[in-house]
Amino acid sequence: MGGPDPTSELERDTLTGLPVVGEARARLRDWLEDANGDDEAPLVHAALLGLRRFETINLAYGESAGDVALAEVARRLNRFLEDDIEGEWMLARGRGGHFVIIARGPCSRERWEWLAEELADSIALPINANEGVLRLSPRIALLRVLANERADTALDRLGIALTSLQRDQNRRVQWADGEEALIGRSGAQLEADLLRAIDRDEIEILFQPQYSLSDNALVGAEALARWQHGELGLIGASALFTIAERADHLMPLSRHIAMRALELASEWPAHLRLSLNVTPADLADNRFAAQLLNVLRQTAFPPQRLTIEVTEHALLGDLRTAQRSLQQLAEQKIEVACDDFGAGFCNFRYLKVLPIGAIKLDRSMVEGVLDDSRDLEVLRAIIALGKALRLKLIAEGVEDEALRVLLADEGCDTYQGFLGGQPMSSRQFLELTRP
Repeated sequence: MGGPDPTSELERDTLTGLPVVGEARARLRDWLEDANGDDEAPLVHAALLGLRRFETINLAYGESAGDVALAEVARRLNRFLEDDIEGEWMLARGRGGHFVIIARGPCSRERWEWLAEELADSIALPINANEGVLRLSPRIALLRVLANERADTALDRLGIALTSLQRDQNRRVQWADGEEALIGRSGAQLEADLLRAIDRDEIEILFQPQYSLSDNALVGAEALARWQHGELGLIGASALFTIAERADHLMPLSRHIAMRALELASEWPAHLRLSLNVTPADLADNRFAAQLLNVLRQTAFPPQRLTIEVTEHALLGDLRTAQRSLQQLAEQKIEVACDDFGAGFCNFRYLKVLPIGAIKLDRSMVEGVLDDSRDLEVLRAIIALGKALRLKLIAEGVEDEALRVLLADEGCDTYQGFLGGQPMSSRQFLELTRP
């Protein structure tokens, strides 16, 4: 069969005429059952396409324009798949601007990725509507279904990968690999597991040391979270927060991490600082500053020894609410650091309107400076900006001594990275603080 099942029994989406996503799930389940234990069975591939910030089309042009865009996307997808996919395939409509593609037949990993890139190019072409010219920003998550993997788990993996990819300004295609390849549990099960893990204090807090560049003395640590799942093993921070976002449980997870990290850091020598990451959900909540200050009181951790790290992504929502919260914290002597500086748009307006006391250079800003004079000049420009604004400069991703020496010579203040130590347990970090 070289295309979607033409039978009328399939439940279809009224707007696009495509099968609904439940039909793709059922078809995928059938294919996997057919292949159970058969080493010669055709490979099964899947993709999940999402339209980044699709809601802005509806807001700017109206829902009728959004419907035109979705119908055109469905048409382009169908045409592309008919032309380029060998073997069996099915295209289905998911919620909002999501479309699911499944295929089985001869296709290498390289070809599946190439097809996705070509498909993204097709979807990104302008769409003419009565309301104006519409431009879409597609993101596509990919996978090759693993041996003995269930259909629900495969689709959940795609969803996790796409959620991560939607935040990326530059990448359009991503494989559901690494930390995001969570095999053996459905998304709903993982979300329930996470809620229980928070209640049982099973989220482990690790600390990555930070050092002064002037004398290489230990000055503090950044708190990081990981989850040792009973069946799946280690789930790192990226996948952990993605699961929490899907479960609408970002804020409880963030509060739990803050409480545990501050409790553990209360045992440190009095000169060491703690850095905590802040999520977009935190900054969107009017109660965030009051709640964090309450946690500080409960743990007796001095506010002047705390740094909160805020990414540009976290500021893209309600900037006014974020500004109020950060100002309240800065008034209590809490340092605010702009995290991953250089990895996004580098909106310098944030340095003007927010009480930022430090900028944390993304590893991409420092990794090439030893070999590329242009990279070095960019670094020097950012350091000069930081010094002019009286900001502390923190470099991350420092992995060798030559880079550490260069950063010290150029005027950075603090560094972290594998040269100084990988993320470690609270006990290990305490041992590091002893003379």
